[in-house]
Amino acid sequence: VQLQASGGGLVQAGNSLSLSCAASGRRSFSTYVMGWFRQAPGKEREFVAAIDWTSKTYYSDSVKDRFIISRDDAKKTAYLQMSKLSPEDTAIYYCAADVPPYIVVNTPARWEFDYWGQGTQVTVSS
Repeated sequence: VQLQASGGGLVQAGNSLSLSCAASGRRSFSTYVMGWFRQAPGKEREFVAAIDWTSKTYYSDSVKDRFIISRDDAKKTAYLQMSKLSPEDTAIYYCAADVPPYIVVNTPARWEFDYWGQGTQVTVSS
């Protein structure tokens, strides 16, 4: 499984930005759990959002009601629509995938993600 994240950039606070994560590989994308994580300078990587194979979604408290994760199985792509951005959202955003057999863990991310994309920089100016 290869993941390619895109869509990052520089945006002013209060504005919106959308990220995409295109998957490739022989496995069936519709069975993937897709996730987004981010890592700000000097901080640990943190869970942002996830969407499972039924399209049920999960969010961290810091982005809930501002970010929306979605997926298009036909396009093998996951999305992260970010709104009401603030400078605190500045980070490198990574997409990730967990494939069957899923490994459920007791963390905010809920799954142990097996595959990671290269990251895309999101910078929010004040």
